[in-house]
Amino acid sequence: MRRALLIGLAVVIVGMLGTGVTVQRTIDPPGEAGEEVALTIPPGSSTAKIAAILDEKEVVESARAFRIYTRLKGAGPFQAGDYTLRKRATFGEIVEALDQGPQIIQDRLTVPEGLTIGQIAERVGKLPGRSAEAFLEVAKSGEVRSSLQPDSVKTLEGLMFPDTYMLDRGDDEKAILQRMVTTFETVAAETGIDQAAEGGRVTPYEAVVIASLVEREARVAEDRGPIARVIYNRLERDMLLQIDATVLYALGEHKTRVLFSDLEVDSPYNTYKVKGLPPTPIAAPGRAALAAAADPPANDFLFYVVVESDGTHAFARTGAEHQANIRQAERNGVR
Repeated sequence: MRRALLIGLAVVIVGMLGTGVTVQRTIDPPGEAGEEVALTIPPGSSTAKIAAILDEKEVVESARAFRIYTRLKGAGPFQAGDYTLRKRATFGEIVEALDQGPQIIQDRLTVPEGLTIGQIAERVGKLPGRSAEAFLEVAKSGEVRSSLQPDSVKTLEGLMFPDTYMLDRGDDEKAILQRMVTTFETVAAETGIDQAAEGGRVTPYEAVVIASLVEREARVAEDRGPIARVIYNRLERDMLLQIDATVLYALGEHKTRVLFSDLEVDSPYNTYKVKGLPPTPIAAPGRAALAAAADPPANDFLFYVVVESDGTHAFARTGAEHQANIRQAERNGVR
């Protein structure tokens, strides 16, 4: 069979390509196969179209020779999809790979806790075939909404779950956004957010806002719950929240320290000037922050400040206790 195939192919190749191309070299290129090449066979592609793609990607030296080979071999038809082949592979290896069908190529998207919607878009934009601009456009279009999102709120800020996602190449920006929003809804429900946290004193969406504040403020795991409780305690007493992370969000900057001049920024997110919660979340909270906002520990703390180099906070009930903690932070060189 192989002898007859070679003879038949030789006759056609010599007639179509000239005597300078040997049959053996065409079917079985000398040396090892070259580098891997990713290629896509579009739906409805004929064998001639596939051969042309292989030629263009330098997987084969001649599209016509490969087309003739598949016809004499009785190979195909081949499925559309994504494949990874090697340059200068043998015709037999190529046909075997094509017979196995397309590979499922996935992209990894890792979104850490505490990112804004713009920062998430930047990460999506680094994936093959996607763009940050398209992601933000669909996020603002209203095509995807969260069940936690009030009718008056247009942004999905804070409503996309931070996680690692394995995405198919066919997943466009809308599909990615929808998956992140759906995952957030699932996790939020598991933590109890959508049962109206704090016995109904806040709405589920407001609890998500609180979770985002906790995510940005807490630096060690043990502080999440107490920080959440401080926020609830200050809300109940109609006190300004005075949270640095909201000021940084208002400024649109990522600074390590808030200056006194920053506290004058005119924004509904400036919790040093505006009472109550900011109008939307300020970042994407993770599961632990959501759980802290849904069910914080009981205490009567009203203040907190970082006192250790690892980010640990000290909590206080009174202004005098808080000032003592600030002096401790100064002695520790963290303020």
